[in-house]
Formats: sequence, C-alpha cells, structure tokens
Amino acid sequence: MKNLRSELPSLTGFAIFAVFFYAGDSLSPDTVGIGPSLLLLAIIFATVMWCAFSVVRHAECLATLLGEPFGTLILTLAVIGIEVALIVAIMLSGDANPTMARNTMFSVVMIVLNGLVGVCLLAGGLRHRNQTYNLQGANAFLSVLVPLAIFALVLPRFTQSAPGGELSPIQAGFEVVMSVLLYGVFLAIQMVTHSDIFRQPDATDDDHGHHDIVVRSMPFHVVGLFGALLPIILLSKKLALYVEFGIDGLGAPLALSGFIVAALVLMPEGLSALQAARENKLQRAVNICLGSAVATIGLTVPGVVIVASVMGLNVELGLETPEIILLILTLFVSLLTFGNRQTSYLQGAVHLSLFAAYVMMIFDLS
Repeated sequence: MKNLRSELPSLTGFAIFAVFFYAGDSLSPDTVGIGPSLLLLAIIFATVMWCAFSVVRHAECLATLLGEPFGTLILTLAVIGIEVALIVAIMLSGDANPTMARNTMFSVVMIVLNGLVGVCLLAGGLRHRNQTYNLQGANAFLSVLVPLAIFALVLPRFTQSAPGGELSPIQAGFEVVMSVLLYGVFLAIQMVTHSDIFRQPDATDDDHGHHDIVVRSMPFHVVGLFGALLPIILLSKKLALYVEFGIDGLGAPLALSGFIVAALVLMPEGLSALQAARENKLQRAVNICLGSAVATIGLTVPGVVIVASVMGLNVELGLETPEIILLILTLFVSLLTFGNRQTSYLQGAVHLSLFAAYVMMIFDLS
C-alpha cells in the first residue's frame, strides 16, 4: 500500500487519460465550450505537473543509485524519447504543417539553453554566489551541440538543393548518419572513457545521497520513472487541443501552443535541474540542461527525418533568418557562459534575457 500511494500521480494520470479516451468527442473543446474547456485544461495541467514531480523523484533515486552521469542520462533519454514520440504522433495524425518539427525542436533548444540554464544559474548564483562545475564536461556537450545545431537548423535554409528549409535526399542521409555517429561517440565519452569529467569536481561522499527521499530498488524506480512519464506524453496531446482552442479564442499566435507543449514535456528535467542548482550541484544541472539540448538535436532530428521519409511527409528544418540569429547568439553566449570554471547569477540573467527575446519573437513573427 505504501508503494501504491507513492505512485498515486501515475495512477491518476492514467485514470484521467482513460476518462478522456472513453469519453471521445463528448469532452472535446468544440463540444463543451470555453468555460468547461478551461476547467478541463486546469485538470490536465495539474495532473501533468503532479506526474512531473514523480518523474523527478524517481530520477533523483536513480541518480543516487547509479551516480553521475548515469542517473542524469536516464532522465534525459527518457524525456527525449517522449519528445520524439510526441512529434511523430502529431505528424502521423495529419495535424502538422511542414514546419512543426522544426518549431518544436527550436522551442526545446531555446527553453533548455536559455530558460532552464538561465533559471538554474540565477537561482544557484543568488543562493551560493559562485558555483563550480567540470569545465571539460560542459565543453564536451557544446563541442557536439554547436555543429549538430548548425547542420540541422541552419544549413538547410541556405542550400539550394531543396526548396525553402527542406532537406534534399543527400542532406537527409547526411543528417541522420552524422547525428547518430556524433551522439554515439559522445555517449562513449560520457559513459565509458571519460565519465569522470561529467561529475561534480568538488563532490564529497555526502553529495551522492538524497536524504529527503526514500530510495528503493533500481527496477522499482526504472518502472516508476517510465510509469510517470507515460501519462505526461499521453495527456500532452490532449492538453494541446485545449490550449489551441484557447489560443484561437484569444487570437494568440499558433506557435505559442507548440511552445507550451514543449515546455510541459521538458518540465521533469527542468525541475530536476533547478533542484540540483539550488543544492549547489551545478554539474548535475549542466548535465541535464546541455545533455537535453544535445539529445534533442542528436536523436530527435534523425527520428523525425526517418519517419518523414517513410511516410512521404514534407519537413522543413531550416529556421527563418531572425531565428537563426537568435540560435547563433544563444550558442555564442553558451560558449562564453561555460568558458570558465565558475558561474554567477549574471550569466543566468543574460540567458533569461535571450529567453525573453525568444518569447517576444513568438508574438512578433506571427
């Protein structure tokens, strides 16, 4: 019974999804109207938030059992798998336009590199002044992220072999192979040969334990992690329906719905990274944030390209000029931020200003 109570968020998430599944169109926004839709939106959002806290709890337990970087990698790969599944599900539903995958991945990169990094550095800096991390580990993340981001999101806009921001067959093959190879080499560095550079440099034995959580067996927490993540992905698409209904009613830009869903998918990682920064474990926050950005480009792009090729769908990955400028500026500032062994809340404020610029562009370019 104690284990059952601890997994109440996951059980509630599955129950809420079952209600919407069996109710069908009777609970659709067009059927119930604006008032009940807002109530249903609040219920779904609260349920997803509850499940997100459960995800963070299981991830922290796995990090305690496995140590860094293995615990963080499990959380990152689980969330990226959900991200790929969400994008593919929307693509196959026929609701997406050719730029949907691009906009979603760009949102994830901006939320992670500017939003999450900014909040973590600001919160950690205000609480601990200067924080330390392993400079070599951050440089390893960025050395892979910069070329993969340029290959996937910038290069297709300037090549002439395919219209607009689409990929030619040669580009698509190159993107899949290069992303998988680079990410595979990075995993070998992170997990096998150089795992020490992804650990907190000033860690003590007490830093590996989380005294405020109950750690059970590894299989229990692995099942619990995916059991809490699955309701999030199942309810995210339902949430998007109600968000888009409200956005249409308010006349807000359509890109805002993709931003909200992307932020929701990233919520478990964001909560875990923020908690680590507040506990002065900046290396874990860096592993989560930069690892999520690398995995988004290294795994999501090949998955989307392969599905699009098999299903005969058009996908535009090349960003527009204002977005390219913001992406390059973000990568440049990230290199400056993680070019020193210590960080302060100043870097956090800078990243949050870039995040504010991204949110502004959602409305300005609509």
